[in-house]
Formats: sequence, structure tokens, C-alpha cells
Amino acid sequence: MTNVFIIGSKGIPAKYGGFETFVEYLTRNKVNKEISYHVSCMAEDNQEFIYNGVRCFNVKVPNVGSAKAVIYDILSLGECIKYIKKNKVTNAVVYILACRIGPFFAKYKKELERLGVKVFVNPDGHEWKRSKWNYYIRQYWKISEKLMVKHADLLVCDSKGIETYIKEDYSVFSPQTKFIAYGATVKPSTLESDAYKLTEWYEKHSVNPFQYYLIVGRFVPENNYELMIREFMQSNSQKSLVIISNVEQNSFYEELLKRTKFNSDPRIKFVGTVYDQELLQKIREQAYGYFHGHEVGGTNPSLLEALASTKLNLLLDVVFNKEVGAQGAVYFNKEKGNLAALVDSADLYSLEQIEDLSFKAKKRILDEYSWEKIIDEYETLFLNYTEGAVKY
Repeated sequence: MTNVFIIGSKGIPAKYGGFETFVEYLTRNKVNKEISYHVSCMAEDNQEFIYNGVRCFNVKVPNVGSAKAVIYDILSLGECIKYIKKNKVTNAVVYILACRIGPFFAKYKKELERLGVKVFVNPDGHEWKRSKWNYYIRQYWKISEKLMVKHADLLVCDSKGIETYIKEDYSVFSPQTKFIAYGATVKPSTLESDAYKLTEWYEKHSVNPFQYYLIVGRFVPENNYELMIREFMQSNSQKSLVIISNVEQNSFYEELLKRTKFNSDPRIKFVGTVYDQELLQKIREQAYGYFHGHEVGGTNPSLLEALASTKLNLLLDVVFNKEVGAQGAVYFNKEKGNLAALVDSADLYSLEQIEDLSFKAKKRILDEYSWEKIIDEYETLFLNYTEGAVKY
């Protein structure tokens, strides 16, 4: 039996973002009975419970602001070591999601080595580039990433672009890497087009099916909201631009409003968040097109969801997005007028053009990003390591 301890997500059942959804799918759809998962969950107590047939252990974390996630990972790692020792666990892997605990990692890594435990790390994206962090926090993230890469037995990258970056920027450590993508599902929403909660949502926001472009994502500068809004305002499109994001008490929203005066354009519609996943998927399916302006990090879950459900996808031309979208999307850059011209052109696409892009996008997901493929690759990885080396 191979025991896999997963730390770094907020836990399951999934209520949050990409890592949580990944752990949800990985555990729920486990195929090989020779794997036993142990999942850390951020909580208000230190209880254990069974979910998806796996052992979940709560980790109580003090509320200390932005350092909470760092403390959570350290406490989770300590709990893993304690459990491994107490239960004399052999054939174990600790899989750490994100590079938050680099300055503290070496101490725990030595202890895990003495126990014969391999440590895999998912470096996630370029957290140190995110604008939400101040200079000092960004410096911490960069140092932390460096130290995690230095001491990990294997870096599991969900993007080939991130894998290349790890190998090149940290070549001094000769890091061992493995590319396993994030997953998505190509399956239509179960919601009917005349469902009340859908029609009510459209009516509330004065939006019509297939008459809007859509953006879904965290409302942060590095996702290029200003670029997309400015360019859409310059376009001649008669469609709406619907933005699903949490902008409450967000200073970036106020700054963006001052700079772009988007409130003067009735086509721009900030509609808040949509937590109902079936409703959100239907909104994606009935969008005319989807804008994706993310430029930091690896494979973005919201991009995979868009390719799996929205027929026409307009993506910022950066390596991470092009790696995922390939021939199933069209691309824009940051040059003034580029996206505006693309929107005007996209408005005139024939049904055949749109269906061709939709087919290629969904085939891309089915061929390279299906959860079945991702889970199989992870299970193979976890089962194929040996005491002396990692085989992949």
C-alpha cells in the first residue's frame, strides 16, 4: 500500500479554488486500490473524518493574516510526520501543493528522509509575481520557491511552461520534474435553458443568451481586466461584457473605474459572483465568447472550464495560455487596438468558424486535460517510486 499525504489545499469537500477541486477529483475518482490518501483540511478543530473514502485530518490554524497559509502548511507537515511515526507507515509520499514553506522546509525534509518518505512539490504558478503582495511578501515567495525546489525530491508541474521555468531558473539544483496537467470535464450543464434560476439571472442583469462576452476570475491586476475592459470599450460590438468576479470592497475596482470610466458604457456589466456551479457552467455555455487575460502562473482551471464549455475563446497570447488553448482558441496581445479589432472580427465569425474552434477546444480538453487522464498519471507516479529513487 502506498500512502499519499496531500497538504497545501484548504481541504475537501472542495469549496474553494483549483487545488481543492484537484484533491476532490483525485480522491473521489481513485482507481487503484493500492493507494491510500491522507488529506489535510484547514479547520477550527483537529478532528479526523472520512470523505471520498479517504482519511481527512483537520488542522486548526490561528488567524494571523497572510501568514495563515504558511503556518497551516507547517502544522500539516508536522501532523503527517507524527502520523507516519506513530503508525510506522512505509511506502509514503508527502505531496505539498504550492511553495509556501521554503525557509522551514529543510528541517522537515531531513526528518522525512530518515523515515524513508519522498516529498513531491507542486510549484503552482509565479506566486511571487502577483500584484496583491507587497514587495517584501513577493521576496519571501521567491525565496520560498527557491528553497522548496532545492529540497524537493520531485517537482510536479501542471504546465510545461512552469516546468521549463523550474528547470532553467533553478538549474543549479538539477531539479527532477514531472509534467502532469490540471483537469477538466467536457459535460453539458444539467440546467435547462428555461430554468428559472437561469432566466432570473439573465433578467436581473439585463443580459441575453449568446449576446455577451464573459470573464470569470479573481479580480486582480495581473489578470489584465483594465486591458480587456478598455479594449472592449473601443470595439464596435453590440454585445455585453459580463464580468463574474468578487469586487466588493476592492480598491482595484475603484482605481479601474477612475481610469477607464467603464460605468459610462452600458455594455460593461459587473455581476458579482456565481457560486452555483451548474448555473455558472450554463452561463459559460451560453456566452458568445470568453475572455481570458491571465498571465501569471501555469494551467489555469478557469481557462480549462472555458475551453470545455464556451465555444469561442479569446486568450491573452502568453506561453501558459497558448500551451493549453493551442488551435482551439484565438489570441490577443497587449498592443493598443489589438483586442478591440479581434472582438470586431469575432462578432462576424460564421457559425462554421465558431463550431470549428469549439470542436478543437473540447478535443484539446478530452485528449490532454481529462480528469481520467490526470488521475491515471498521478496514480502511476505515486505507485512507481521506489525507496531509492523516483521513477516517472
